[in-house]
Amino acid sequence: MKVQGPDGSEVVPQMGSYGIGVSRLMGAIIEASHDDAGIIWPDAVAPYRVGLINMRADDARCAAAADELYRRLDAAGIETLYDDRDERGGAKFATMDLIGLPWHVVIGPKGLERGVVELKRRATGEKIELSVDDALARLEG
Repeated sequence: MKVQGPDGSEVVPQMGSYGIGVSRLMGAIIEASHDDAGIIWPDAVAPYRVGLINMRADDARCAAAADELYRRLDAAGIETLYDDRDERGGAKFATMDLIGLPWHVVIGPKGLERGVVELKRRATGEKIELSVDDALARLEG
């Protein structure tokens, strides 16, 4: 193809297009939805819906409760990233905030004694304590 240039001569145009691929979309979403702690994934495009934090991976009761909740979340079709690393709680919280999953569920020994888990909405920072069944119901809705 040839077109007429500004001076009237024929030129062959060259064009480049970067397009909008997956990597560009991810970058745009992160740029539009983040805070000082990290990414805040919108529900519709989050790589996982829930980040499950086992506060005490070395505690058999916490491990059993977290494993069971993970199985229930999976059975309900809720994509979950399970953090059962042997790390301090602060490191786990910071990692989950950095990753930016929409919901965080925290299972720890003190909450288990009271029959509750902590549910956190990453976008707002709101935290509430609920029974496992109530937390699961909220995440399914």
